[in-house]
Amino acid sequence: MLKAVLFDMDGLITDTEKLLSHFWCLSAKSFGFDMRPEHVLGIRSLSAKFAEPHLKGIFGDDFDYYAIRNKRREMMNEYIEENGIEAKPGLYVLLDHIEELGLKCAVCTATDLERTKWYLGLLGICSRFDALVCGDMIKNGKPKPDTYLEGARALGLFPEECIALEDSPNGITSAYTAGCIPVMVPDLSQPDDELKKKLYAVCDSLNDVCSVIDELI
Repeated sequence: MLKAVLFDMDGLITDTEKLLSHFWCLSAKSFGFDMRPEHVLGIRSLSAKFAEPHLKGIFGDDFDYYAIRNKRREMMNEYIEENGIEAKPGLYVLLDHIEELGLKCAVCTATDLERTKWYLGLLGICSRFDALVCGDMIKNGKPKPDTYLEGARALGLFPEECIALEDSPNGITSAYTAGCIPVMVPDLSQPDDELKKKLYAVCDSLNDVCSVIDELI
């Protein structure tokens, strides 16, 4: 029986993947690297431990991952402070549905705890989650299963009692390997045939997740 919903954040709760893509490319170009949106797609939900070698494999050892990431964060913070962030369509309807059913929920994200609280606070939903599992709390981040294993543990549940909502292939791999019920809500890319084998369902928006939950309870 389904007992909880585990949420990714960027691109799933918050419409911030498009911002990450824009500012990663802008920052990298300021360091002389021709980073493009397709390069950013490959590091969605990846922890730094895995994102750094991935990008160095593309751009070479001169790619200063942490310096470029810090510059990206500075520019993105400035933008968000001025413009705020948007919730993904259907978020509040889904959270209400989860609450009505008495299910638990948690955020399981590669983003650090401070930024996670900031984003959720901007949307006014931080208190609606029973637990936060963030990138700086996990030894081996996505696509390893640790994030979702810890999310289930934090709720006192087994992974198979939890649906995991993700927008990225790396996140789906993490949830699938952990033993959760993986549901993809695509943001910047659609699942390919190989990824579909790991999915319980694909939803066009968070609104559609409500009916998937109803199937599982």
